[in-house]
Amino acid sequence: MRKNLVYVFADQWRFHAMGCSREDDVCTPFMDSFASDSLVCTGAVSSYPLCSPHRAALMTGKHPLSCGMWTNCKTGLNEKICLSPDEITIHDVLHDAGYETAYVGKWHLDESEQNYSPVPHSGAQEWDAYTPPGERRHHIDFWYSYGAMNDHLHPHYWHDDERQIQVDKWSAQHDTDIALQWLSERKNKDQPFSLFISWNPPHPPYDTIPSGMVSMRDRKIRENVPKEMRKDEVFLKNMREYFAAVEGLDCQFGRIIDFLKTEGLYDDTVVVLSSDHGDCMGSHGLYGKNYWWDESIRIPLVIKADCFEKGSASDAVIASEDQMPTILGILGIEVPATCEGFNLTNILSGNKGASREYCYLSMIPGIPEQAKAYSSRGMDRKCFGWRGIRTQRYTYVVDNGTVPGAVRRRFLFDSASDPYQLNGKELSPDDEKAAYYDDLIRKTSAELNDPFLL
Repeated sequence: MRKNLVYVFADQWRFHAMGCSREDDVCTPFMDSFASDSLVCTGAVSSYPLCSPHRAALMTGKHPLSCGMWTNCKTGLNEKICLSPDEITIHDVLHDAGYETAYVGKWHLDESEQNYSPVPHSGAQEWDAYTPPGERRHHIDFWYSYGAMNDHLHPHYWHDDERQIQVDKWSAQHDTDIALQWLSERKNKDQPFSLFISWNPPHPPYDTIPSGMVSMRDRKIRENVPKEMRKDEVFLKNMREYFAAVEGLDCQFGRIIDFLKTEGLYDDTVVVLSSDHGDCMGSHGLYGKNYWWDESIRIPLVIKADCFEKGSASDAVIASEDQMPTILGILGIEVPATCEGFNLTNILSGNKGASREYCYLSMIPGIPEQAKAYSSRGMDRKCFGWRGIRTQRYTYVVDNGTVPGAVRRRFLFDSASDPYQLNGKELSPDDEKAAYYDDLIRKTSAELNDPFLL
């Protein structure tokens, strides 16, 4: 019998905010215990540190740009941004392999309903969307989800019709409740299952968290947070709430692991813990994702599987699009030819096999006026945003700025000598290293039909 799969991921949770990473001042005993039983992938990054693009890559094994997902699924665009029903997702593959599939929590891969109606029957507002049964669910049998909504204390969901299910409970706790209920009520216990749980916290607004969960204790602040920010009360409040949300997620994760062990499912289940991107949370004076800094692109990826040594770690570069083929490889399921990512199972288990020299990083500003400029696919220097190359040691970035026509700049960061990325070097176009990495960007952008020309 095939192994089951439980994939748990949070929104805007950075690699550093987990106790076993020994980076942020955060307490996550259940996650740390799980890590001691698993493989910790310290080289995992979000290829496109934004919600919908990473999720598209996770689901399809393709780079976000190959899925047409160059920004979030949202309102105000002049083209349709959503995960196409024609894409082959991990859920489609698992369904064909005989799995019962379930998805609970944030989806954010369907187009905003308000792009079509100011008052949708489902009640969806702004970027939110109800995804009806059918091809857009990609063979997910049990659906309890929403598109994009950030009221963590009063979440809503849809099941199999347009009626909103409104809940007065912290969303991560309710997501976990529903997931465990689904597991306990499964009728065919002999059929392998796949369960994806998508928590929205610690995504902002940071203060949408039960007040009793927020610790007022002082926390160690990362070295790359500017001095003037360290005493700012707004920053300190946001940081306390962000870490409190992560610690709350730790408790929910502990519930999941405890259930699997109690029900005798743990040994027969591949469990993955991850996120879609990080949050700068004050590093370099910034909040949020979208940036090339480690706090934005590095994500937790902890995998419990028989093929990996307990308590091991790997610094192999893992892109968003590598996760689907790697998970299928772990489960012993053939990887579809549509995948652009690598099955890294052999490398992660310490054996020889396919690996990647680098990850291609992308980001295009998501402001509607700028999005219109990009979506015209102008093949000149008006292609703004940034692209990067991530290796085990270096992050190389070509930045065209956040508005069309901005001055192009190149930066190189060495994580070995400068782990906080405080001393990056600005390179000229004729620098030997710049020329090498520019060639990689040019090669990959051509493969992806990305008009970011060098």
